[in-house]
Amino acid sequence: MKTLASPAHRATAEERQVQSAAVDHVMVEERAAAFAKRSIKTSAKISGLKLAISMMDLTTLEGKDTPGKIAFVCRKAMQPLEPRYEVPPCAAVCVYPNLVRVAKKFLGDSGVKVASVATAFPTGLMPLRLKLQEVKSAAHDGADEIDMVIDRGMFLAGQHDRVADEIAATKKACGAAHLKVILETGELQTYDNVRRASDLAMRAGADFIKTSTGKISPAATMPVTLVMLEAIRDYFYETGVRIGMKPAGGIRSAKQALAYLVMVKETLGDDWLTPDLFRFGASTLVNDVLRQIVKTVEGNYQGEDYFSLP
Repeated sequence: MKTLASPAHRATAEERQVQSAAVDHVMVEERAAAFAKRSIKTSAKISGLKLAISMMDLTTLEGKDTPGKIAFVCRKAMQPLEPRYEVPPCAAVCVYPNLVRVAKKFLGDSGVKVASVATAFPTGLMPLRLKLQEVKSAAHDGADEIDMVIDRGMFLAGQHDRVADEIAATKKACGAAHLKVILETGELQTYDNVRRASDLAMRAGADFIKTSTGKISPAATMPVTLVMLEAIRDYFYETGVRIGMKPAGGIRSAKQALAYLVMVKETLGDDWLTPDLFRFGASTLVNDVLRQIVKTVEGNYQGEDYFSLP
């Protein structure tokens, strides 16, 4: 990844106290709805669909995950579609910490990154010392990226400094790995809280901010993602540091993915239209995007069972 936050830009405890901008709820929802109505021409559509594939984190976070399942997901991430369609590899494969070594082995030098959830995913309810042990273990085993979850109960209780301190400690424990901070926006109750948590995470050490674990509903929505994108924009204007964004969960169709890309372009600009700064955490999305690519090239749809499940 590039142009991400560095320790030199990390905020002190005093600087974290900067007041977050209040969110205009009506305007956010109206603007987000407008992005979904844009018409995209065929040539731009195929480019956008391939870009979306390159931004996907294929994820398997199930109790029945095995090395064989991880190998299967890794192969799909490296080659989502047969070569004649010229579809790029996905950005990363996301697994539990105990399977990082397995994913690393199968991905090799393909360029597809290994991401690992940590810090007592998906609840975040575990003593900090144990969370940090989990992070260090995943990083030691070769994770390129760590997806942490904030303690939402702590945040909603107003203990924002404690949340920020946990993020900062997790960032340190990551070593060379990049840190994605999951806000679990479906549990934050208001857009103002989403904005406040986004600002807090960026100032405390996040390289990416991420909407959701995908384990609760609602997960990613366009209004919530827009609030987070605007927080990233304002942080960039203030510091010159580019923070990445990852909506996760609830994005199921190629049409939705394209609408998200339009929103990113119009809110943050072309610099963010790269896997270095924008990701989709939606494994169920990949096959619909692949179906649309084949349809655009061949002129007809393939059945849903034509593509392997991620």
